[in-house]
Amino acid sequence: MTETKETKTQKVETKKIAIILIRGLIGITVDIKDTLYLLRMRKKHTCVVVENTPSNMGMIKKIKDYVTYGEINDVVLKELISKRGKPNHKAEGKTKPFFELAPPRGGFERKGIKKTFQQGGVLGYRGNKINDLLKRMI
Repeated sequence: MTETKETKTQKVETKKIAIILIRGLIGITVDIKDTLYLLRMRKKHTCVVVENTPSNMGMIKKIKDYVTYGEINDVVLKELISKRGKPNHKAEGKTKPFFELAPPRGGFERKGIKKTFQQGGVLGYRGNKINDLLKRMI
């Protein structure tokens, strides 16, 4: 007699991560520049929304000194797509996978663009506070 094990398929909800390029590309190493190009980040204040996967997190850790990132919520994502999404001419009805943003109203944090968020600057992981920065940049 064979037993069958029932496996429950649980839908694991992966959060999306918004990445914003803060610093320019002048004077950076080739491997960091290649990683930024793979993520389609070629200009300052460009935002990319990616899935929270181990490969994407590895790329984010590599470029953490040039970007800020965090978990984006659905309301801000819909607003970002509606206001800053550009149509993709190759795929009908879809938008391009990156967004060009304006500099934030009110400026960046007090310590500037060369310090981490935990030190009072802009760079690195900021969790859910990325939504506040995105609202000021849309």
